Amino acid sequence: MENKIIYIFGGAGSIGAELTRQLSVKNRVYIFDINETEMFDLVEELKLEGREVGGGVVDIRDVTALQRVFALHPNYIINAAARKHVTPMEETPMEAVSVNIEGVVNLLSFAVETDSGFIQISTDKVVNACSVMGATKRVAELIVRNAGYTSVRFGNVMGSRGSVIPIWQKQVDQGKPLTVTDANMQRYMMTIEEACSLVIDVMSMDDVDGKVVCLDMGERVKILDLAKKILGKEDGIRMIGMRPGEMLVERLMSEEEESRAEKRGRFWVL
Repeated sequence: MENKIIYIFGGAGSIGAELTRQLSVKNRVYIFDINETEMFDLVEELKLEGREVGGGVVDIRDVTALQRVFALHPNYIINAAARKHVTPMEETPMEAVSVNIEGVVNLLSFAVETDSGFIQISTDKVVNACSVMGATKRVAELIVRNAGYTSVRFGNVMGSRGSVIPIWQKQVDQGKPLTVTDANMQRYMMTIEEACSLVIDVMSMDDVDGKVVCLDMGERVKILDLAKKILGKEDGIRMIGMRPGEMLVERLMSEEEESRAEKRGRFWVL
């Protein structure tokens, strides 16, 4: 992909920032985020490397602000903006609704108006969702699908903000035991770089409009086993119990989706 204009919403987050780094090598990339400092730092970092990047402080719920930025018609829109943490959204559900559903509807209206490609970043927490966050992201998938655009669904991204690795790193630095919610907790894991490179691959795939693409993440990992490998020993781990909205074992697809999924290389297309 070369010489395209790409908008990344949530561009200062873990996924959005890595997408910006990878895509700005040969394209003009504009990132929009409510995190002013992270957005500014990333834009300045890449400008010093000679990249064509820009950005602004934009909330996807603010239609007036979106009207201003869409004056320059992009070729592609990637939406990585979301309320992504499970437990806080159990306590403030309307925040999840306003960002993860209403914000997506706003972006889709501009995608249609500017005839832009659109990719929605989704999560395995939509499958058999038992949390507000997962349910709102599932509604977003349906809205994106019905509008004829594509969602990309993957699992836990190691090193992303709020993921278990940074939490454990902080605990190690402070000399505290690693916390694990449940001995049987299992998750799909991938790196930030891998997740973003696969999203970019999906952008160039044919015949995925109106579909959900799941990234093949291999086998699930037991979080307790991961903690033991990091520590190199059995002790030094504290069990704290599952938090509200969490699932013990997450899946990439429901049973119904598995029955009709088409395998394409590293992807499952629904």
